[in-house]
Amino acid sequence: MAEKKIRFENVDGLQLEGLLHESHIGRGVVITHPHPLYGGDMHNNVVAILQNAFQETGFSTLRFNFRGVGASSGAYDDGDGEQRDVNAALAAMRDRGVSGVDLAGYSFGAWVNARTASEAGAVCARMIMIAPPAAMLAFAPALNLPSLKLVITGSRDTFAPPDMLKKQVPRWNPSARLEIISGADHFLYGFERTLADVLKAHL
Repeated sequence: MAEKKIRFENVDGLQLEGLLHESHIGRGVVITHPHPLYGGDMHNNVVAILQNAFQETGFSTLRFNFRGVGASSGAYDDGDGEQRDVNAALAAMRDRGVSGVDLAGYSFGAWVNARTASEAGAVCARMIMIAPPAAMLAFAPALNLPSLKLVITGSRDTFAPPDMLKKQVPRWNPSARLEIISGADHFLYGFERTLADVLKAHL
């Protein structure tokens, strides 16, 4: 499904690049990518799976590069400035008439989304996390995510260990669902189809 290149500005005056697919149903999603310092960008395999799953269920999608990645201006900001990037992407979707915007992120992107919702006041219809890296990055002890609906990780994921998430996800939102993909590690290579099936079943 066709995407078009767009640029949008955050409150810091930085220009961010994204790929936008517009649907007609009035629902959309902003998708965030894994860690910029380890090669993460909007073309990541898991980001692409999220984009495809949402598009195939009729959603508008916006995946974008955080500050300092690809053609997005600025520099990596340890997850702080990246929260403002997320809010700018949500605003870009709303400016295009998308009424209900979901927030979906993979790894670092899931961590930034959680911080954005809890610290920077981001408002989203639903939140989906893929492999939130609880063993690598600190999630606030009192993190409360009313919009969180689905968390997916692999049984062999050492950055988002299932045993750790089984304890943390109910604290973030008791009604959120945790799905564990048997045999998958953090990068989900070889399990793309399984991940897509889980996402589409949920959506």
